[in-house]
Amino acid sequence: MSEFLFYFELGMRHVLDWNAYDHMLFLIVLVVAYTFQNWKKIAALVTLFTLGHSISLLLAVYGVVSINARLVEFLIPITILITALFHVFTAGKSAHNNYRLLYASTLFFGLVHGFAFSSGFKIASSGASSKLLALLEFALGIEVAQIIVVVVVLLISFIVQTFFRFSKRDWILVIASVIIGMIIPMIIANKIW
Repeated sequence: MSEFLFYFELGMRHVLDWNAYDHMLFLIVLVVAYTFQNWKKIAALVTLFTLGHSISLLLAVYGVVSINARLVEFLIPITILITALFHVFTAGKSAHNNYRLLYASTLFFGLVHGFAFSSGFKIASSGASSKLLALLEFALGIEVAQIIVVVVVLLISFIVQTFFRFSKRDWILVIASVIIGMIIPMIIANKIW
């Protein structure tokens, strides 16, 4: 297998791993409020998340920044909780149009999520001809996997809102609430106090 395929698939598995579904939960709650018509905003959010993820991974792999893994494992579900609560409190309101805050927080949350995989990526990239190239290939795999997750979420949202007549507001509230219910045990399990 070529190096490109190895790191590309590693990036895809990082997102699509059912045993570590926190990445998927973040993506689901991030885009649940949008439709296919909002593709530019969705593309910006997903790319900002990947950019943040890649920057922190790069900083960690090259030893520029080192963050306690226990703190990161606690912060990841917190980022998901904050995003879910944002959608709970803005569902159906015009305040939901504050995209600058959402873009900035998505980039920051991407930074947090990137630190989680740094030790695994260091091990996986130890034999790479170029760590930077391996990181770019990994990031491309992440981006493609995230697009797959987003398209599935948008399709399910379309079906539920069109055929089952869920209002957009109710759909956002249901999904955000379910994710909050899934995240609270993760926060408790990863408590740092």
